[in-house]
Amino acid sequence: MSTRDVPTQIGDLPPIGRPANSALLEAGITTLAQVAARSRRELLAMHGVGPKAVRILEGALEERGLAFVE
Repeated sequence: MSTRDVPTQIGDLPPIGRPANSALLEAGITTLAQVAARSRRELLAMHGVGPKAVRILEGALEERGLAFVE
């Protein structure tokens, strides 16, 4: 899937960039609750998900009282 074809925002996820969105979609992740079921390490291991995307996701999780699995 080309990142051109990936939406800029998916589900209730904050805007994190098309490469990161593409990686999350490939993993079947479309909600913050699904992100919270993963660890930072798991997310960073996905091609396209970098430290900036993880920081943005972490902020969104914290706003909802959620956190990454450690």
